Amino acid sequence: FPPSLQVFPSQDPLDRADFNAVEYINTLFPTEQSLANIDEVVNKIRLKIRRLDDNIRTVVRGQTNVGQDGRQALEEAQKAIQQLFGKIKDIKDKAEKSEQMVKEITRDIKQLDHAKRHLTTSITTLNHLHMLAGGVDSLEAMTRRRQYGEVANLLQGVVNVLEHFNKYMGIPQIRQLSERVKAAQNELGQQILADFEEAFPSTGTKRPGGPSNVLRDACLVANVLDPRIKQEIIKKFIKQHLSEYLVLFQENQDVAWLDKIDRRYAWIKRQLVDYEEKYGRMFPQEWCMTERIAVEFCHVTRTELAKIMRTRAKEIEVKLLLFAIQRTTNFEGLLAKRFSGCTLADGTVKKPEVPPPSTNPFLEDETGTETDEIVIEKSDVDKPKKPKAPDNPFHGIVSKCFEPHLYVYIESQDKNLGELIDRFVADFKAQGPPKPNVDEGGAVLPSCADLFVYYKKCMVQCSQLSTGEPMIALTTIFQKYLREYAWKILSGNLPKTTSSSGGLTITSLLKEKEGSEVAKFTLEELCLICSILSTAEYCLATTQQLEEKLKEKVDASLVERINLTGEMDTFSIVISNSIQLLVQDLDAACDPALTAMSKMQWQNVEHVGDQSPYVTSVILHIKQNVPIIRDNLASTRKYFTQFCIKFANSFIPKFINHLFKCKPISMVGAEQLLLDTHSLKMVLLDLPSIGSQVVRKAPASYTKIVVKGMTRAEMILKVVMAPHEPPVVFVDNYIKLLADCSTDTFQKILDMKGLKRSEQSSMLDLFRQRLPAPPSGVENAGSLSLSTPTPEQESSRIRKLEKLIKKRL
Repeated sequence: FPPSLQVFPSQDPLDRADFNAVEYINTLFPTEQSLANIDEVVNKIRLKIRRLDDNIRTVVRGQTNVGQDGRQALEEAQKAIQQLFGKIKDIKDKAEKSEQMVKEITRDIKQLDHAKRHLTTSITTLNHLHMLAGGVDSLEAMTRRRQYGEVANLLQGVVNVLEHFNKYMGIPQIRQLSERVKAAQNELGQQILADFEEAFPSTGTKRPGGPSNVLRDACLVANVLDPRIKQEIIKKFIKQHLSEYLVLFQENQDVAWLDKIDRRYAWIKRQLVDYEEKYGRMFPQEWCMTERIAVEFCHVTRTELAKIMRTRAKEIEVKLLLFAIQRTTNFEGLLAKRFSGCTLADGTVKKPEVPPPSTNPFLEDETGTETDEIVIEKSDVDKPKKPKAPDNPFHGIVSKCFEPHLYVYIESQDKNLGELIDRFVADFKAQGPPKPNVDEGGAVLPSCADLFVYYKKCMVQCSQLSTGEPMIALTTIFQKYLREYAWKILSGNLPKTTSSSGGLTITSLLKEKEGSEVAKFTLEELCLICSILSTAEYCLATTQQLEEKLKEKVDASLVERINLTGEMDTFSIVISNSIQLLVQDLDAACDPALTAMSKMQWQNVEHVGDQSPYVTSVILHIKQNVPIIRDNLASTRKYFTQFCIKFANSFIPKFINHLFKCKPISMVGAEQLLLDTHSLKMVLLDLPSIGSQVVRKAPASYTKIVVKGMTRAEMILKVVMAPHEPPVVFVDNYIKLLADCSTDTFQKILDMKGLKRSEQSSMLDLFRQRLPAPPSGVENAGSLSLSTPTPEQESSRIRKLEKLIKKRL
């Protein structure tokens, strides 16, 4: 559409861009009869043309008038702008005149304001100057008269006033007053120090009978003077106060040795009480003089003790060392209760941080008895834990000197733990293995709990002595004796397996003489293995908690050096060996029965009867051993499940290997073997709860292993029972049932069927030809279902056997 139609849409055909006159005429006169109205149509068109001409004429005339009107409007707008500009200029001129008038009016007012401000400042400065001059005169006079009480108040005021004259120091008089104030301050400082030296001479041990009011006021003045004056007063007073201590406890004095360390702390306690009575009011409370005396005593004591212990290091015994450390830590605890620690070197006291709630069973009240047994129960985790005691700001202020000598304590613990392990070994040999008890069998050995109780006592004690390198040394000792306990007490007492199979004869099995079947381990030995397994599991869990507790006790920078993973692995090995012994014992007990199965003449079996004697023998051994093991591992259910899984993984492959040895097998013999295999499968599925009054569903992981393995054994026998004619059907049936592409397994099946070598050769060639293409993943070959239903090609004898099994069930 043209732009005109987009702006003014029209339905008139004459307005269209593609207007066609012929079509338009044909539209007006579609037929010959319509030509009768031609005159009327022509008149209408002429009328329309006339109207269009009129409209065009009007528009053209209107355009000529628009130009003239526009020029006239522009001229009027320019005139209006000129008038507006003139008015704005007039307003601006009037505003400037008004501003000038205001300035003239306010000029005198501003001068008055400036004069007033300067006058006020001058008066204030003169007042300050008068105060400063008078104050300096008074200060000098009071200093000469030692009126320290008045000086303390006046000096602070003079110093404050002098700060107002910092910008006037260029004036000689002001500078002179400032120098006089500084001189007065220096004179006061020297005079006060001299007064304290006279009252508390550094040479000599005698002191005045009581405090002086003059000195008390002098301390108030020292608060205003240079801080060095205050520090010097404190230093001299404390030095004089402890001078007697240095004489009484000299290194050559008998009372200075560790066995009389209590007398040091008793002396300072008396001195602090004496100070409070005589001098408590002389020094300002914010000086914390009592705490400063105690802290300086601690520093001196630490130095003196370190010196004397270096000299007499060979005389330090563990009992003496622990006695001295205990008395010292008790004294440090007393200081923490009495003082805040605000005068220590860093001047700050760390706020105790409340640790997050811990699930560590070791977190107990360590201020109580240290011989409580470490209990590891699930319920303890849910109990609210006591928050850790706040840090003692005085911890180590004296006892730090004992740390270089803690090797004596570490060596003592090494010796004690060695004796403890030897006693455990001797007690076990003397008392023998634990007596079998169905209700309490498999309990943790008492020696295990004793070992960890002793460990806890050592850990708590050592953490009170030091949280640095001695804790690492103690951890090394712990590791050493954890390993010794694992090998000497646990692994060293596991029953030894014998090479003889002790055996059952094939004849006795065939005659079903179950009474002659004897397990390799006795009941006592089985209980001992279970007890050692439970103990190792207890040690494993407790060692992990011990590691966590050691990491809490040691310094943060040494946490990475605490690692008991190797010891936990050692206990895991003991657990694994114990389970393996139980599996080997039950497995070996079943070996004669499996051997008897492979030696039977299966081609001579004439009819299918009840389960064979070897099955009865296997079931008997399982019923004898498994309930004992389950009851003795009641506290460690997961390891009993591991025992069941390992036994199934060991017994089922061995059973299948013995199946391959049963050759040749008749059709009836294969049916009997299939019946026996199904009986064993049912027993194995029920193995975790066999002989138990409470029947529990076997774990899915165990059931899967049994079903997979025993179903393979059943499939092998079903393939053996299948007719080998025609060969193609037999081979396809084998591949479908067993999903085994191994020619070795196929060869064993042919041997079990008793085929001749020539028949086997052709079968093997056919087998290789019929093998399916190898799958993309190796594991896919074993993932085929082993429970595929019997194909229609199976003989009626197989269906008859299935009916027989269902009937027995």
